[in-house]
Amino acid sequence: MNLVVVSNRVARGMANEPMTGGLAAALLPVVEKSGAIWVGSSGRVRDGAQREPFAEIEALGAGAVALLDLPAAHYGGYYEGFANSALWPALHSRTDLIRACREDYLSYREVNAFMARALLRFRKTDTAFWIQDYHFLALGAELRDLGVSQPIGFFLHTPWPDRATIGAVPQHRDLVAAMLAYDLIGFQTEHDCENFLSYVQSDLGLTVADGVVASRHGISRIAVFPIGIDPEKFAQQAAKAASHPDVSRLRRSLNGEKLAIGVDRLDYSKGLVNRINAFDRMWTLQPSLARTASLLQIATPSRGAIEAYGDLQSELARLVSDVNGRHGEVDWTPIRYLNKGFGQTVLAGLYRTAQVGVVTPLHDGMNLVAKEYVAAQNPADPGVLVLSKFAGAANELDAALLVNPHDIEGMARTIATALSMPLTERRMRWEDMMAKLRASTIQSWFADFVDALQESHADKEASAPLMAEPPTLWPLHSANLGARYH
Repeated sequence: MNLVVVSNRVARGMANEPMTGGLAAALLPVVEKSGAIWVGSSGRVRDGAQREPFAEIEALGAGAVALLDLPAAHYGGYYEGFANSALWPALHSRTDLIRACREDYLSYREVNAFMARALLRFRKTDTAFWIQDYHFLALGAELRDLGVSQPIGFFLHTPWPDRATIGAVPQHRDLVAAMLAYDLIGFQTEHDCENFLSYVQSDLGLTVADGVVASRHGISRIAVFPIGIDPEKFAQQAAKAASHPDVSRLRRSLNGEKLAIGVDRLDYSKGLVNRINAFDRMWTLQPSLARTASLLQIATPSRGAIEAYGDLQSELARLVSDVNGRHGEVDWTPIRYLNKGFGQTVLAGLYRTAQVGVVTPLHDGMNLVAKEYVAAQNPADPGVLVLSKFAGAANELDAALLVNPHDIEGMARTIATALSMPLTERRMRWEDMMAKLRASTIQSWFADFVDALQESHADKEASAPLMAEPPTLWPLHSANLGARYH
């Protein structure tokens, strides 16, 4: 089988490439070893004049990465518009931040169609396509419209919200109907899977039986595949990174004080404002922790052209300044706040240095930083993970100290508990979580999904002659989109 993996963003395996958990960091090691072709955006746009849309195709371990210049006329509406101003807030249950317009949706569909045409270059009789994340919900339907009959799977790295929340996106019916062109749709958690199946039954009126949906595309299997990491490799990176200059300087600067660490993209879903407020409250409730425990918060900027992100960056900068001004001393800064990214090796060393990892999103698909923090710990003297119960990782890492990220005082007390936890309990909790990480690695996630995709496609082909005509849904051809909204 020739596997083609598609995502908006790719990682290229450079040693110092800044990464903060997430899709690209997760996929890199398995693409390198599997021999897959990884297709994604180059980060540049084109005006449509070039005949060859691929800017670069280069080796990536046993596989390859193919970078695509996306169409300039539609990129803004696709990426900053529909994907990140309509879908992202909806998927993270922030309906107050949804900004959706017809033009952005048309651009989103045009870019999905553009990607589908480009992917035909890699189609062979034994090719399977694995599409990643919310940028390409409609890509499977576009590939089917081009006559692609090979297996096509989809995995969503974000949560999937309840019916009412996804219904706040004006084009929700069209999008979900398009998703059913996939043979297999994977989610991070059972809750996400249940939300999706509830929608297709209630809002599209489709039949669901044992996680299988029948639509005009045939049958689609809906299943749960919690994404993992390579814990042994990450642990090795963390141990080796102890001598890295950035890690050594951090360790020396602590002067014996304890460190908590947060590493996130600068995004409203990550709960950063509440986290800073929780540390503020902790130092107020327990002044003895001043000068003995500090926070290193790395918040990598993203999507700065979107108003909500610019507002968040300004708010956080003001908040950190206020907290440091209130609790700081001439020779002690409570919060070290960095707006830049680090490579995976350096991050692993920073995680290992910190006695507490703070991962407190308001809503997250999985949050691989939580898993990376655990894997990076020194087995003889592990740190403590403080984890939001609304992160997908909480379903597996239940030996972490689970918190409600909306409960500022509760978080403050839990962080203080983590800072004072005795070694015996820390080891017990860490060993429980490491066992979970070893049982559910990124390699097993990758293999399980690919195996399930092949089975799902075989089931679809076997059932095709038996399929009755399902209820009529919106037409999915991109050529019809413009007329639909007049």
